[in-house]
Amino acid sequence: MNLFVIAGMIGPWQIVIIVFVILLLFGGKKIPELMKGLGQGMKEFKKATDQDQDKDNNKDKESLEK
Repeated sequence: MNLFVIAGMIGPWQIVIIVFVILLLFGGKKIPELMKGLGQGMKEFKKATDQDQDKDNNKDKESLEK
């Protein structure tokens, strides 16, 4: 219960500290590469979910036509 209370109280100073720690850990040159990889991963995930939805829609259309 206490963990949820603490997590819900993140303010602007805590965000600044978190960003600063991330910058120290990874460095300024590595962060754009990490963000690029994250963006590509999200793009691939969205593409896969869209393909699954298209397959489901095609199955539904086929079952309705029969």
